[in-house]
Amino acid sequence: MGEVALDDIRITKLAEVETSGGNVLHAIKASDEGYVSFGEAYFSFIEAGSIKAWKRHSKMFMNLVVPVGMVRFVFHLESNKSTEDFRVLEIGKNNYARITVPPGIWFGFQGLEHSQNLILNVSNIMHDPNEVERKSINEIKYEWNSIK
Repeated sequence: MGEVALDDIRITKLAEVETSGGNVLHAIKASDEGYVSFGEAYFSFIEAGSIKAWKRHSKMFMNLVVPVGMVRFVFHLESNKSTEDFRVLEIGKNNYARITVPPGIWFGFQGLEHSQNLILNVSNIMHDPNEVERKSINEIKYEWNSIK
């Protein structure tokens, strides 16, 4: 998988263009920094307060966008140190942005607002169950904050 750091995660502010009848929300272009290639795009819903954790891809670059609601993403690197390494980013309605995540980083996420928060992942490869590793929520010690 190679050496990876939490600083390798990119956050890119995205444009929301106001139009009559409903706004246009940009997600990603082939010319954007962080774009690697196209494998597939898929949506995932998460309910307010729900947590989906932990997963790590060995090959997939993820480009995560939240066009509806707000979602807290928690990224983790295992280390030999006694302290845990985490990076927390919240994106969605109040912070419209794209998170680009290279392979090799554990992640989980939590819905913060609506009964249905919507996540878009534009990845560089198609889903392959053989390139993803999973852990239960208790296997990585992180104190998930309750939603407001």
